Amino acid sequence: MKKISAGFLMYRRRNGYLEFLLAHPGGPFYSEKDEGVWSIPKGQPDEGEEDLFKVAEREFEEETSIKPHGPYLSLHTVEQKNNKTVHVWAFENDVDPETLKSNLFEMEWPPKSGKIESFPEMDRFGFFTREEANNKMRYEQLLFLDRLGKLLKQ
Repeated sequence: MKKISAGFLMYRRRNGYLEFLLAHPGGPFYSEKDEGVWSIPKGQPDEGEEDLFKVAEREFEEETSIKPHGPYLSLHTVEQKNNKTVHVWAFENDVDPETLKSNLFEMEWPPKSGKIESFPEMDRFGFFTREEANNKMRYEQLLFLDRLGKLLKQ
């Protein structure tokens, strides 16, 4: 079954370049990983939820503690190799990534220990140029950065 995800790509203009806000997944599986795991803040719709724009709003706010605001630019969809279709919209804003906070999730950790631990869904945030993002993010999502650059003619 195909998975669906929706999110927002926040961007800013700095020193003549576009910079994109990316998030690093939290939890023990990603704590030692950096390259290829950063992502656009996004999430899956709840059961029966159909308005993907609203999903993107909710997920962005949960994962960053920022309420997104328009104007918005549609960056359409990307098909990831993990059988997931990702829908993304972009908006311009500038924040200090160090001030961002993510919601928590719970999981048994260590495995088979019976202990439930809480972890932030996203544990780090940063603004990256397109060139810096090449090594940081899932390669399929790089298309969103290219599309935004074309829309903004940068």
